[in-house]
Amino acid sequence: MDKIIIEIRAGAGGDEAAIFAGDLARMYTRYAARRGWKFSVIDTNHTSLNGFKSFVAEVQGEGTERALLHESGVHRVQRIPKTEKSGRVHTSTASVAVIPEVEAKEVAVNAGDLEVTFSRAGGPGGQNVNKVETAVRILHRPTGIVVSSRAERSQHANREKAMDVLRAKLHELQRHASSQNTAATRREQIGTGDRSEKIRTYNFPEDRITDHRLGKKFHNIEKVLDGDLDQMIIAFSKIQPKTS
Repeated sequence: MDKIIIEIRAGAGGDEAAIFAGDLARMYTRYAARRGWKFSVIDTNHTSLNGFKSFVAEVQGEGTERALLHESGVHRVQRIPKTEKSGRVHTSTASVAVIPEVEAKEVAVNAGDLEVTFSRAGGPGGQNVNKVETAVRILHRPTGIVVSSRAERSQHANREKAMDVLRAKLHELQRHASSQNTAATRREQIGTGDRSEKIRTYNFPEDRITDHRLGKKFHNIEKVLDGDLDQMIIAFSKIQPKTS
């Protein structure tokens, strides 16, 4: 059974970007529910307007990697924010990273390279969450990667979740470093999927979603944000690898 880490971060656009990041988080949550996958939140950084500066979750189920891998990249939204009084359309962004989770034995992590800190998780969850330092933050010094987990009720469980995310990120770095030819082929097919690359635009005034890698347009944004991603995922499944 596949396991992936999905990480969403608000980009350009201030509060509206955070709200859009929240929209994407709910979209993937609902899509996972439609597919019968297990969706577990690992860490969140909320804003006051029901949005997220960052959101990290684990998704487990048959075909998760194949279905969601192409969601990696920068998602752009064009709409009138609820806070906009003059009715102007704003453009905001959020980045999505989808990383396959790996077994502990696949990635060697030197404990001496880690800086681990603990804090109170805060938020809902009862007195244990608010009074005990259950939240875990791990810095991997050689790469500068920082991961955290606060959703579990125990420090040990949060540390394990954070380590899962760290191993996935380290494995992704190693994979890219050792497979340049594969990466070049992938760029030819659908683009790099890098966070710096705009992959999709959600245009609310025209009720249109444009996937810039596929060169295709889709409609009914509200239905898509409610978790109906099938049409885009099926479109990617039709891309056949190029042969030399």
